[in-house]
Amino acid sequence: MNAAIEGDFRFDFSSARVERLDRPEITMPQGMSLVDFVIEEGSRLMLLVEIKDPSRAPRSTHPSAQTAIEKSRGEFVRSLETDKLLSEDLVPKARDSYTYLHLMRRDHTRMIYVVLLGAEKLSVDPALLLNFKDRLLARIRQEAHEPWQRDYIADCVVVTERDWADAFPNYPLVRLSNTIDALA
Repeated sequence: MNAAIEGDFRFDFSSARVERLDRPEITMPQGMSLVDFVIEEGSRLMLLVEIKDPSRAPRSTHPSAQTAIEKSRGEFVRSLETDKLLSEDLVPKARDSYTYLHLMRRDHTRMIYVVLLGAEKLSVDPALLLNFKDRLLARIRQEAHEPWQRDYIADCVVVTERDWADAFPNYPLVRLSNTIDALA
């Protein structure tokens, strides 16, 4: 099994080539912010996968830890509502990851930007997530006063952990804290 772990998620990418792009142990260009994983599906497609998981289970039951987690989740929801998450985090990661792959001569196929939102413990208006993908793609294509002349990202997919299996049935996903809870 070609397992990849990010936070509380474990993925099975055995049917594709996967690379962790944001590895802290290797030297990367200063100022670049890269996606979590690049999944290459042969010469057909490249998925740039970014995981945002404010629903991650707390490791502590201490009340102050719980309060900090709830505050962090609230800030995440506000960043979704105000497009701060789009403009300050997700779009720069798409652009920087593409730039890195382009400069490494690895931009030989269509790139799809996949954002996995661990939203199971968030109070998010479902309508906000319905057009989130469209807002993300529009922002990727036009960050400045005029649109980019190259559509470097072919499309975006925004899913929660509940939707992941429908969108990517070949790449099983497990929330590790759920498996630990089931064993207890």
